[in-house]
Amino acid sequence: MAILLKYIEDVAFELNRQAAIYLPGDVKAALRSAYERETNEISKLSLRMALENLVIAEERQIPVSGDTGLVRYYLKVGNEATIEGGIVGLEQSIRRATERATREIPLRANTVHPLTRQNTVTNVGFRTPCLDYAFEPNLDSIEITVVQKGGIFGTDYRMLMPSESVDGIRSFFLDTVCEFNRRGLVCGPVVIGIGIGGTKDQCMRIGKEAAVLRLIGERHPDPEVAERELEFLKLANDIGFGIMGTNGDILATDVHVELAHTAVNTLPVAIHHQDGPFRRASARITRDNEVEKLAAPNWFTPYLREGLVKE
Repeated sequence: MAILLKYIEDVAFELNRQAAIYLPGDVKAALRSAYERETNEISKLSLRMALENLVIAEERQIPVSGDTGLVRYYLKVGNEATIEGGIVGLEQSIRRATERATREIPLRANTVHPLTRQNTVTNVGFRTPCLDYAFEPNLDSIEITVVQKGGIFGTDYRMLMPSESVDGIRSFFLDTVCEFNRRGLVCGPVVIGIGIGGTKDQCMRIGKEAAVLRLIGERHPDPEVAERELEFLKLANDIGFGIMGTNGDILATDVHVELAHTAVNTLPVAIHHQDGPFRRASARITRDNEVEKLAAPNWFTPYLREGLVKE
């Protein structure tokens, strides 16, 4: 049975509503933990106000932040899934859902032409909203994750020499985190995603995936990578920054690292800050057009990381 476009549009719309109003459970828990551990008076006050704002948003059914960022979709398509109208139909449904969400929730109309600055007033335009795909064997459903990605700043890329190794990554990490946080250009407490390897564009992509598609507290399955995540998390919180450039104990609630094999003479690294208003929601549409709400994106499967089909 084909997955119908009506369900895709309705689910994408509802995910935008959920993402704008309700922060995910892991994010709420991380904010509460940050509030309990923070000792700086100003940063602690800011965290308390952020937690109170979450309650107000849910009670009034309004977006938790006035700036709902740019809408981004992560689409996991099962290899056995059949979609009415194919992938083109899927994309058109997503665009319609984005227009509806902008109008009805409402999302802030943030999408403009990069040169003329003319606002589309729909959050739909050239190559917008951004759609990222992953494909999964032995799956006949599709999974949709909406991320309303804020953060004007907080992202950087550097091509290191292989000889710089972990020391070079650590130095780049400190440079990036200090530069953006001392100027108050990211809304903490943040999740920091680090992409290592691949080509330049791939490195940037997997770094963003690391920031927005893993649960706070979830470690990478490779023990060495997991150890680095904890090391960099401690490093971030030992710097002495809190929220918006203030002094504090909690700059980051987590650090996630994702890898891609790369050329023998390169070591590309990308770093992304995911702001505290972490707007994310996920759902699955089955082949029978049943909708299942997902507590978390099911993005980083063994197939995605390894590209191997297990016999």
